[in-house]
Amino acid sequence: MNKGFLIDMDGVIYGGNHLIPGADKFIEALQKRNIPFLFLTNNSQRTPRDVVNKLTGLGIEVEEDNVFTSAIATGWFLARMKPAGTAYVLGEGGLINSLHEHGYALVTQNPDFVVVGEGRNFTLEMVNHAVDMILDGAKLIATNLDPSPKTMGWTNLGIKSVVAMIEEATGVKAFSVGKPSPVMMRVARKKLGLQTGNTTIIGDTMDTDILGGIQMGYRTILTLSGVSKRADLKSYAFAPDLIVDTVGELDLDEWLEGPSSFLHGQAGMNGKLMVQN
Repeated sequence: MNKGFLIDMDGVIYGGNHLIPGADKFIEALQKRNIPFLFLTNNSQRTPRDVVNKLTGLGIEVEEDNVFTSAIATGWFLARMKPAGTAYVLGEGGLINSLHEHGYALVTQNPDFVVVGEGRNFTLEMVNHAVDMILDGAKLIATNLDPSPKTMGWTNLGIKSVVAMIEEATGVKAFSVGKPSPVMMRVARKKLGLQTGNTTIIGDTMDTDILGGIQMGYRTILTLSGVSKRADLKSYAFAPDLIVDTVGELDLDEWLEGPSSFLHGQAGMNGKLMVQN
């Protein structure tokens, strides 16, 4: 039975514009062995073509079908909730394309949904307009609830910040589609045609990748090359199955052939710490 991977990108494959050591070799190994995988990103601005172009520049050759974004998941979700519906969008690029591809019309009044994604071009006036629409009955959807990075010079607020403003102004809670939501996690798995127990998610963030994987019953691998660090684990009531410094250190054979759960604290592949969910 096939086993495969859902792979976060920023912090696992690259950091900013720099390839994380060994990430290219890991993807190459998956391709040579025909192991199914999807790059799973909460970034709703980028289209799959944008993602492919970025990876190509880092020396990783993949197809658009290897990319699954929160924008794609949002388009799928809305089409299921209300086929051929309408949306007012605070977002750009990939989100707009996905909604069109899923049969949605983008409108500036009386929408079925207000959809919030990443973007630099929407204004406070647009946010005020969205608030009025929600108070008039439109449903509030967020492509994800990623926080702002809280670093100087950042020009793109995390969606969580924008959504929090709209939620406070309307008294309405947003439904989030992206990681760790089961919506995105389940649709991505089904796209690969995998069973739950044969799906592994690799990520650098405990609050999204690892949490979402554990909630879905997937096997989980935390890389320490991004957001979450080993010292952070003490703050969580859950833990990944495996911790590696980088994805390039993963022993693919041993992981694929090993059991789906491991004893807490037992030394595993290459002496790396493996812990049980």
